[in-house]
Amino acid sequence: MANKLILVVLFFLSAAEARKRLYSVNGICKSMVETQGYDCEEHTVTTQDGYILSMQRIPVGRSSKKPDKPPVLLQHGLLMVKVMVLLQDGITWLLNSPQESLAFILADNGFDVWLANSRGTNYSRGHTSLSPNDPAYWDWSWDELVAYDLPSSFQYVHDQTGQKLHYVGHSLGTLIAFAAFSQEKLLNMLRAAALLSPIAYLGQVPSPLARGAAEAFVAEDLYWLGLNEFAPRGEAVAKLLEDICNKPNNNCTDLITSLTGQNCCLNSSRTDVFLDHEPQSTATKNMVHLAQMIRGGSIAMYNYGSEDENNKHYGQPTPPLYNMSSIPNDLPLFLSYGGQDWLSDVNDVQTLLLGSLKDHDADKLVVQFREDYAHADFVMAVNANQVVYDPLMAFFNLQ
Repeated sequence: MANKLILVVLFFLSAAEARKRLYSVNGICKSMVETQGYDCEEHTVTTQDGYILSMQRIPVGRSSKKPDKPPVLLQHGLLMVKVMVLLQDGITWLLNSPQESLAFILADNGFDVWLANSRGTNYSRGHTSLSPNDPAYWDWSWDELVAYDLPSSFQYVHDQTGQKLHYVGHSLGTLIAFAAFSQEKLLNMLRAAALLSPIAYLGQVPSPLARGAAEAFVAEDLYWLGLNEFAPRGEAVAKLLEDICNKPNNNCTDLITSLTGQNCCLNSSRTDVFLDHEPQSTATKNMVHLAQMIRGGSIAMYNYGSEDENNKHYGQPTPPLYNMSSIPNDLPLFLSYGGQDWLSDVNDVQTLLLGSLKDHDADKLVVQFREDYAHADFVMAVNANQVVYDPLMAFFNLQ
């Protein structure tokens, strides 16, 4: 079963490669936004550590009226797709029809919409001195997204618009936001944050595939073997699939459900568009960091594996923790999580995350629970416009 699945996955990924190259040449604006009748601008921002990130701006809705509401930065995250946990990019917010995709909905409702694309994704592979073929290019985990990518994106939107901005994150986009807010970063540029499928804590992840990979130290094995880029179309990922699928009780006949939970409301007709852009590369070191979170149950910086190495990087034998209770109590937060989500586990959210926010100002915290939603539903469900995005915009309008 595992070998057959690997061949099927690699076949579809290869078939999608030619289509994806076309999208990569044209860029997100031309391939995904202008085709829907929206104006779109391509931007780039360079981080302090030299990564050149792509950003897209949808300045107005299809009515062509000037935006009358503040800018909104949309930050993609992780999604368990087809193969394994991999980075998404800004296209996450554009995959459905304009009536169902958050980026278009926000633009049509008068917001100035900005799409972020994290380092290593198809549209953010530039660097001032490094090539993606250099191992040093991939020497990062989500700590660097907190320290460099997110602040650079915030600052760029703030400088371009002259306004404080709203923020929407999904999955990893929530993790890096929580970490930054806990260090009181970005707050001088932020109006409010909406965090969908929050994954601040991963210790109770119920997915047998995700937990099995973490407990088997699969990502660490690849990293120690010198695989710095976790590429979804390589032999290493095929071997990873085989290792995971051969473990007892792992059902590899439906990977997306086995990894993310049973998504209730995805549009199967959008699968081809999804495959054109997903999955994408991330740093193997990033995968190791996430596996550390699953095994350890805490939200901490990257563990270098020994007290000596941690002392070199942090001046202490263990990685520093990101303290969620340090998030300012008056920061406007909208949190939405699902009962079927196998990454943003209900117990992790309710016990640990919301427990850390127990002293948050009641009028500054809105918590929404969707019993039928799993991980991908928050960005791709056909009914998310009514059940998640309308309340999200209502919250933004009050801030």
